Amino acid sequence: MTLLMEAMAKRLINGIVVILVLLSFSGCSMNAKLYSSQKKFSSADLKKDYSILREILEKFHPALYWYTPRDSMNYCFDRYYNSITDSMTRQEFGFQILAPVTTMIHCGHTSFNYPKPYNRQIREHAQPSFPLFLKIWPDTMVITRNLSKTDSVLKKGTIITSINGLDEKKLTGTLFRYMPKDGYADNVNYVRLSAAFPYYHRNILGLSKMYSVGYIDSLGRKKTAEVPVFDPSADSLLKAFIHSRNKQVDPNEKPEKWEGIRSLKINYADSMAVMEINSFTGGRLPLFFKKSFKKLRKKHINNLVIDIRGNGGGNVSNYTALTRYIRSTDFRVCDTMFANHNRLGYYKKYFQAGLFNSMLLFFVTKKEADGKYHFRYWEKHVFHPRRKNHFNGNVFVLINGPTFSASTLFAGAVKGQSNVTLLGEEAGGGWYGNSGIRIPDVVLPHTGLKVRLPLFRIVQYNHIAAEKGNGVMPDIYVPPTVENVRKDIDGKMKKVMEIIRQGKK
Repeated sequence: MTLLMEAMAKRLINGIVVILVLLSFSGCSMNAKLYSSQKKFSSADLKKDYSILREILEKFHPALYWYTPRDSMNYCFDRYYNSITDSMTRQEFGFQILAPVTTMIHCGHTSFNYPKPYNRQIREHAQPSFPLFLKIWPDTMVITRNLSKTDSVLKKGTIITSINGLDEKKLTGTLFRYMPKDGYADNVNYVRLSAAFPYYHRNILGLSKMYSVGYIDSLGRKKTAEVPVFDPSADSLLKAFIHSRNKQVDPNEKPEKWEGIRSLKINYADSMAVMEINSFTGGRLPLFFKKSFKKLRKKHINNLVIDIRGNGGGNVSNYTALTRYIRSTDFRVCDTMFANHNRLGYYKKYFQAGLFNSMLLFFVTKKEADGKYHFRYWEKHVFHPRRKNHFNGNVFVLINGPTFSASTLFAGAVKGQSNVTLLGEEAGGGWYGNSGIRIPDVVLPHTGLKVRLPLFRIVQYNHIAAEKGNGVMPDIYVPPTVENVRKDIDGKMKKVMEIIRQGKK
């Protein structure tokens, strides 16, 4: 596709957006409905929603059989359809049916979610849960927080050996069957569990009045403690926290909001800067990059740390804008990018912004000899390194599980360059490729549950063999440690500082 055609498509799409915005007001009254977490839906309605979702996945998901063979996927579809034998709540239908089916696809952009009003109620009304937050990585579980203030035994830094008889391998092996990922890149789910272990444990394994928790005491002895379920209704501090968390944020506080998206901090003593990019969406990133790299040149900074550990992706144009300041040779976004169809047709009524996404597919894709509809602009457009303010010093890119989607494309694009070192853990996004670009929600008509569905399959420009299925790997592996968890030490940043200071010596 030529740039002229791309511009024409953008103008048409902008017009469609205006129409869609106007039309959206007609449905605003729907959001006022009350969503009860205890409401149950008949098995007939659940099967209708499930059948609609299966049809849409089979027709439009561009990577449905990328990691799972067709016969295995069909067996999975049939198995969970036949398991709908009784009424269920949204939570039950979501975690018992939709979660394992979408996880089977091995696409990190395909997952279920609740309707917004339902999510709001969950946020505003904390639920009973397992009381321990844990930092988890292969073979190790360490307490990071205990919600029970009266527990003097299970403190931060205590190593946990089992929960209700399940050790780390059995526990994560069970939970990961309900948690999406790209290919076989498990690291993203270790980080998800570490951030919200009580949430996943409650929704996947259910609640217990008492939990049997195995742990190692301060003398290295293996012991077991009986721990009651945490009841948030009796915790006044937690209720105050939820109230403050749900207060409206002042929309005029833009600098503070952008600070959460991107920041630049310079350490003149070590001639280094830390650029933290937590998203490739928002934050006026192209302007931020322009000002930042100009400042780095003027201040003669020789070492740059780009921290994308919390970056789940975003706008492809923003990742290419950053890459042009780092990469020293020409590059493209991908080798291939295609959709199964060039419009959504009858099914667009189930997609959020269905008309918009259908028109987008029609105007930006072209059918090729393989029968797929290719987004030729991203396949063919060549990006050149910036001449002005290009950074030629040492670059350290911090990655881990949440490094996903567009941030994985960035990591893959700069990996292997002589002055660039990727440091940390395996990225969550597939190194060979992933699915994305446009990721609308499919809204199931009876339950209102949503399933994200990427429309394009992407094979990266710099990629490994497809069968490996892992995320972008670091050049220097820096795993978590019990000691770092106990002392709140950022082990990856500490390692970077050691390398920079050793280089100065």
